[in-house]
Amino acid sequence: MNSNYQSNIFWQKNLITRVKREQKYGHKSIVIWFTGLSGSGKSSIANYLEKILFNNNFHTCVLDGDNIRSGLCSDLSFKMIDRIENIRRIGEVAKIMLEIGIITLVSVISPYRHQRNMISNMLGKQNILEIFVNTPINICEDRDPKKLYKKVRAGIISNFTGINDVYEIPENPDLTLDGTDSLKKNSKKIIKILYDNSITSSIEID
Repeated sequence: MNSNYQSNIFWQKNLITRVKREQKYGHKSIVIWFTGLSGSGKSSIANYLEKILFNNNFHTCVLDGDNIRSGLCSDLSFKMIDRIENIRRIGEVAKIMLEIGIITLVSVISPYRHQRNMISNMLGKQNILEIFVNTPINICEDRDPKKLYKKVRAGIISNFTGINDVYEIPENPDLTLDGTDSLKKNSKKIIKILYDNSITSSIEID
């Protein structure tokens, strides 16, 4: 941002703090960051988990990569510089959600380690759980829910993560999920982490 503008911006402290919101809601806020290939199951797990949390009276929000690119980041391309900016914007939104006491589930490929490190530094490691949805690319391609792999193979899409662009596997994720497991099984694993880290109370899954 232009320094002349920045010098005229002053941080406004809110009367209702994150701690007060967490106390009122009865749970802590956290960002659950799902990373993995297209078709790995990130969005499916995030939405399934949110439904469980919502039904148990937790305050939640899902930030889906495609939804964000349809609005907030609709002006960005898939060039490297724009991919970085896309993740930065999502991180800034997630940061706001932290401050208002919400459990935020982010589903976005975020293929590069430096992107994910940027988010970790932005939010603070204690405020984010990095979840790697590890699904073999042949399974992702067989699923192909958005028909993107088909377009890649036809030469319509280039620089596609996992085919002709790299996906850098997380080195130390908080949790690695098998994307071929059931949504219920994977959600239980995440809920256990939330409970073990005193983010939420005990949750029963039907």
